[in-house]
Amino acid sequence: MGELLVIRHGQASFGADNYDKLSDLGHRQSEAVGQLLRDTGWVPDRTITGTLTRQKETLASMGFEAGDTHPGLNEYDFQNLLDARYKGAVPELVKGDRKVHFRTLRETVFQWQADEIEGPAETWANFTDRVEAARLIACAEGAERVLAVSSGGVIGQLTAASLGAPHKMMMTLNLQIKNTSITKFVFTKSAFFLHEFNATPHLMSAETADMLTYS
Repeated sequence: MGELLVIRHGQASFGADNYDKLSDLGHRQSEAVGQLLRDTGWVPDRTITGTLTRQKETLASMGFEAGDTHPGLNEYDFQNLLDARYKGAVPELVKGDRKVHFRTLRETVFQWQADEIEGPAETWANFTDRVEAARLIACAEGAERVLAVSSGGVIGQLTAASLGAPHKMMMTLNLQIKNTSITKFVFTKSAFFLHEFNATPHLMSAETADMLTYS
């Protein structure tokens, strides 16, 4: 069976003018997970990321060469969902308070899944379709060890779909996923199974425990 390791990108630049880049800590997290894979002898036959900068920077800091890109591995556009939900008048507290931000994220995604948000740039059905398209390309013939770098929503959806779980489970999983965590799937031409979820062995020592983040 083939192995697909999906890494969530390192810590991004929350609160900065450009969120879509790694923080200094994000680069260190990425270096740590890349070193772990090499130390355990796991070297990919294929690499693939979304088109987002934070995903590409994660792969580079992991120390692996860039391969394919596929927009199906990109995160859903939460800012667009917020704008659509609040008709462009997003409350300031949602923008600036992390606790309120993530509570609103959960509520908004549930509304999106239920088609209760009018006029989003991407529908829930389109999101799930593109994630599945990226999965098929990542798991195409020609590689036994595939390394993908993606984002929390995509990883949550890949995991929920592999388990046949209800749509809402995607968001429950999404909010648990740690930066540079490893989610492992095994696959054949006709099967795709979850093997390991949200693992961070590279952040479990006394020296690295303070590097653990979720955004």
